[in-house]
Amino acid sequence: MPVSGLALVASTGLRVASLNLCTDEYLLLLADPQQIVSVSYLSRLPEESVLWRQAQGFPANNGSLESVVPYRPNLILTMGRGGRASGLIAARLGIKVIDLPYPRTTADVLAQAATVAKALGTLGAYKQWQRRIVGLRQTAPQQAKAAVFVSGGGATLDPNSLGAEWLRLAGFRQQSIAGGRLTYETLLTRPPTWLIRSNYRAGQASRNARWFDHPVVRRLQQRTMITDGRAWTCAGLPMVAEVMRLRQARP
Repeated sequence: MPVSGLALVASTGLRVASLNLCTDEYLLLLADPQQIVSVSYLSRLPEESVLWRQAQGFPANNGSLESVVPYRPNLILTMGRGGRASGLIAARLGIKVIDLPYPRTTADVLAQAATVAKALGTLGAYKQWQRRIVGLRQTAPQQAKAAVFVSGGGATLDPNSLGAEWLRLAGFRQQSIAGGRLTYETLLTRPPTWLIRSNYRAGQASRNARWFDHPVVRRLQQRTMITDGRAWTCAGLPMVAEVMRLRQARP
């Protein structure tokens, strides 16, 4: 949607719905509460979203256009859908759609926040987040500690990914792991200096969660730091608080 179209939306009485966990974050952190008519059901789940308490005040949808039509939105936020059919249907209903691509850098996160804030008419809220992220860049520890971020099943980050950039702002340098998955053999023969362990769905009885129960992982407890995995799912604006927390815990 062109910028002029976004400004036009912002100038009218807004009723905004988000169909995606990641655009839920932008909406909940940038919008005036009275503008929000629905967020995805994932944002209301404590195990999925750091903003679940904030999301409780709004009706949930299942991520489909059809599920938000009853709330009469005139603006819908979503991410990575790429399909034209829903957009055409929304247009026929007089609903504007902002379909954001998945961000690849913190600069992308800020650009998307600006796009959403302009549509909402809340650029003041965007500028606060801009100052926070710029501040993180300016105060990032100069000597980053070598580390490996790991989630259930041994999944890790690409050193050039958005997640690795957030990790660098926290003062850690993501090491390259072959195949993007940490193995017990690697932990045994080449243990990382620091293990940044995601606690996403840690309480679930799953094969991925049980990966952390192996003795090879447990023996690294003294060099393991726990991070809130829910913030890493989208690696968007909530990462600001998680970066600050990791900095404070950084040895």
